Amino acid sequence: MTYPTLPLLFCQPANYNARLLLRLIRLNPVLDLLLKLAALVYLVSTSFVLVFLAGFGVLLAIYLWTRRHAPHLPHIPDAELLPVTVQLPIYNEPAVVDRLLDACARLDYPRDRLHIQVIDDSTDGTSAIIAGRVRQMQAAGLRHIQHIHRARRDGYKAGALAHGMQFVESECVVIFDADFVPGPDFLRRTMPHFSADPRLGLLQTRWDHLNPDYNLLTRAQALSIDAHFGIEQVARSRGHLPMSMNGTGGIWRVQAIADAGGWSADTLTEDLDLSYRAFMRGWRFLYRVDVAVPGELPPLVQLYKQQQARWATGSTQCLLRHSRALLACRRCTPLDKLMGLLHLAQYAIQPVILVLFLLTPLLLAAGFFDRLPNLAAFALLGLIPPAIIALAQFELHPDWPRRLLYFPVQLAAGVAIVASNSRAVITAVLRHHEQLEFWRTPKFRLTRPAERPLAPLAAWPGIDGLTLAELALAAYALLGLFIAAGTTPALVPYMLTYALSFSLFALGNIVQARRLGVVA
Repeated sequence: MTYPTLPLLFCQPANYNARLLLRLIRLNPVLDLLLKLAALVYLVSTSFVLVFLAGFGVLLAIYLWTRRHAPHLPHIPDAELLPVTVQLPIYNEPAVVDRLLDACARLDYPRDRLHIQVIDDSTDGTSAIIAGRVRQMQAAGLRHIQHIHRARRDGYKAGALAHGMQFVESECVVIFDADFVPGPDFLRRTMPHFSADPRLGLLQTRWDHLNPDYNLLTRAQALSIDAHFGIEQVARSRGHLPMSMNGTGGIWRVQAIADAGGWSADTLTEDLDLSYRAFMRGWRFLYRVDVAVPGELPPLVQLYKQQQARWATGSTQCLLRHSRALLACRRCTPLDKLMGLLHLAQYAIQPVILVLFLLTPLLLAAGFFDRLPNLAAFALLGLIPPAIIALAQFELHPDWPRRLLYFPVQLAAGVAIVASNSRAVITAVLRHHEQLEFWRTPKFRLTRPAERPLAPLAAWPGIDGLTLAELALAAYALLGLFIAAGTTPALVPYMLTYALSFSLFALGNIVQARRLGVVA
């Protein structure tokens, strides 16, 4: 997640005023109009970001208010536990699929109520690995396991899940992506909730991490993901606000899926899409922060950008698809609607943040910030996202001080990803009537820094032209830094953050590619 930095909020009027430049601009009516338009866009964009930050403030307040209100696990005898199907959508995952199947075989649940369904779209040797491991599991006594191979990958992950639903006879389904490793007690700690509450449609669990210490990028991702799963999802669940399944580690009631219209491949975030349709149909959602399922974090910059771009595209598609229905939903309170829109727009804010950055050097040179009153009081809103990150580490990890040492890396990654995510958001808007391609994030089964990828590097997309654009943005930020030094020194740290973030992100991408032999 990207946390915006607002130069307007931290700005103090400077002694120097670019009077000569302003006079030259005002002599030209066109330039004067463009400057006024740029200032208006800047102020409107700032207002959007302030609302976005206030939304985080609401989540933080709800979390603090309900901090001690954790849901209790109902006591349900084995005879009353609902049957469940473990769905495993797999596509070319030779490095991790055996680990996932082994974990599922260890699940502690009545065997007559446990079904495992491997929905295999693979075109490489993954299918042979699955077939062999399924035979071993069947020989060991796990009779209810299916290996379903699709000849065509229609609908990507959503299509696979929809196809698998044809063979589901249980009342619930739990979904695990290939790189996640559920603990043996996962079902024991979650399924009783469905027996106790017939209107519970979704139960989501927390993502943990298999490789948080692999490199600086994985450390940064761990901080961002912990903030989402440690604080934000808790607040949405306990505040009865719109929330979503997070793709993996979630359990659906089959009736809720059917009532919401089933899985759809119309967006790249099929989980978010289905969640909002089910929420607006009145199904209840529950989040268990104390049940964690570890998964693999992308260790390469380009893969991280690809994953974030897919989430940004899909979230924006869901915003376009569901915003009108959400506003018209009679079951939803005004707070539900506002927080739901902010949730769906969590990536759509990225181009707004980019616009603020792009306009800052121009407005600095024109003396725009010198004419503003002191608005530093609003900067308190900018402290909310870092507070959420810090609180999440404190709540989740005993070694939280050590983990927070990497907050500057998280900040840099959050700033640098804004260019890639903005492109993804714009793509979603311009091509919202099209079915876009689902780019899967390859998994390498990396846990220790010395390890190298085991999966074929052909699955890695390499470096795209955006890397050069990020270097250009770094140079532009340096220009803004020099302008700020002579006009509004309070904005020097802001421009320096962008210069370092874009340059380190792009150069890190290039260095990783060269080390792995992807580019010369």
